[in-house]
Amino acid sequence: MIKVDLKNNKYLTFSRGKFDDWCVYEVDENGIKKAPLDIEYFTSLNQLCQIFNPNILYDDFIKLYDETTSIFKDDVILDIEKLVEHYNEYADEVFRIFCILYMAMIEEQNKKHTKLGKRIKRLGMYNLLIKRLSPSYCANFMRNMDWKTIDKLCLEGGF
Repeated sequence: MIKVDLKNNKYLTFSRGKFDDWCVYEVDENGIKKAPLDIEYFTSLNQLCQIFNPNILYDDFIKLYDETTSIFKDDVILDIEKLVEHYNEYADEVFRIFCILYMAMIEEQNKKHTKLGKRIKRLGMYNLLIKRLSPSYCANFMRNMDWKTIDKLCLEGGF
């Protein structure tokens, strides 16, 4: 079982979702699991942009993005731990969010018949951190959008 320990007596893992076994869950100390929602961690990232330069957050995300494949690697979690050190007292929260994003990108890479893979998360992060669009918009704008339109938006963003 893949398990990423968080500092708050919780952990992240993959489990069965609606479509496959790659759904990301945050599990608390009582064993209650909840899938983190895009709107929740996009909102947290947006709040962090009041403290940190959004370009720095995005650049750090890109380091994570570049390491992400369809296979979970413990080494990437270690890299995230090092990557978030400069967020000081916010390091635990950024670690949590980046681990969720890492695992969500693995989920996207493993979706059956995917044409976009992890680029979906990158587009959301690009819109949130570079274009500075609202967390709600970034979490929801791709719903019911065909993959070719999303692909075009990704290409316009340079990825």
